[in-house]
Amino acid sequence: MLGRLLAAGVDAKPCASVAEWWPLHREIARDHAPTIDQAIAGGFHADRTGWAFASGYQAALRSLFPELPEDRICALCVTEAEGNTPRAIRSTLQRANGGWRLDGAKRWTTLGPEGALFLVAARDAQVTGDRPALRVARVASSAHGVHVETMPPTKFVPEVPHARLRFDDVKLADDALLPGDGYDAYVKPFRTVEDLHVHAAVIAYLLREALRRSWPKPWIERAAAHLHSMRALAAENAASPATHIALAGALQTGDALRAEADALWQSGPSDEASTRWQRDRELLKVASTTRAKRTERAWERLAGAT
Repeated sequence: MLGRLLAAGVDAKPCASVAEWWPLHREIARDHAPTIDQAIAGGFHADRTGWAFASGYQAALRSLFPELPEDRICALCVTEAEGNTPRAIRSTLQRANGGWRLDGAKRWTTLGPEGALFLVAARDAQVTGDRPALRVARVASSAHGVHVETMPPTKFVPEVPHARLRFDDVKLADDALLPGDGYDAYVKPFRTVEDLHVHAAVIAYLLREALRRSWPKPWIERAAAHLHSMRALAAENAASPATHIALAGALQTGDALRAEADALWQSGPSDEASTRWQRDRELLKVASTTRAKRTERAWERLAGAT
């Protein structure tokens, strides 16, 4: 797969909006499997970090939710005003008229304004106990009672839109709810799956720029090796502590590659792509504290198993 990319052309199709990026991503996704390859190919063919991130995000969703439609932008909706832990989730699912009723709000939904199919984490009001029971429901953005508020552009990757959501008495059929515990089966593992796919997509974007800009071959070789390791990790159990520890090491390698890339960008000609990189380079530092805690817990789990 990487051989095909390394031998491909190094110019990316310019995309200024989601409307231009989405058909390109769909075409790439149809030609690549598994989803980690979709992320890498999407990143490689992106003309900027934002679309690499968006391709990685969509690929990650389809890794965890393989039944998602190919022709719909999708979004996992978890975070609320108090956070994204089970106790912070206040949105509720209640039985009503032979189906379900969804009420609540979400603070941060990636690609939410683009007519997305939402995967909404909410409390199952039918279940009582010390820990809230979460379910994940498929909700069309066009459903009655769904309100989408477009948020202002972010400081980095501003091309990728986000939205606040509100759900007022949204009626859902039984088959709209996914099986299993919403937190353990979907929300928690998605953090790992998203890290793998998004980080691989951004490194693939840098790899194409490296080829286009004739960066040193040792950097290109290490970037290609890093993507091979991310492909291998994507095949492992996302809940395994060993996977989390290996992923932490892989992300450190990616951080080192990006740090070297910063200097290479600055030493070359200044253009729109280099300006965008300087603006967007902080993207992958988001949630770094959460990743550090995940790694610490993985070491604790391994120690407890001995």
